[in-house]
Amino acid sequence: MNISGHTVEKLVDPFGLLSGDRYEFFLEINVEEDDELFSEKGVGIKVLFIVDEKGPRISHYHLYERGTEKVLDFALEEDEELTVFNYCMEYIDS
Repeated sequence: MNISGHTVEKLVDPFGLLSGDRYEFFLEINVEEDDELFSEKGVGIKVLFIVDEKGPRISHYHLYERGTEKVLDFALEEDEELTVFNYCMEYIDS
C-alpha cells in the first residue's frame, strides 16, 4: 500500500464538548492489481484522527472505492495502520 495524496479538514466542535483536535483525512492509496483491495476506480481511506490529552491516535477509519464512495469491508494490517498513523501525523496542523 502506498499513500499517493490526501485532503484533510480540521473538524470544528461548535459546542466545545469534545477535547482536543479532530481531523478528517481522505487518503488516496495505490493498490497492486493482484491485491484483494484493488479497484479500477481506485481506493481511499477515510480517517478520523484525534489529538488530545491522551495523545495522537486514529479514532476510526474505513476503506472505500473512490468515485462510488462504497465502503469496503476490509481492515488494515498492523503495519499499514502504522503507515496511516505516521502519514496523518506528518500532515496535521498542530
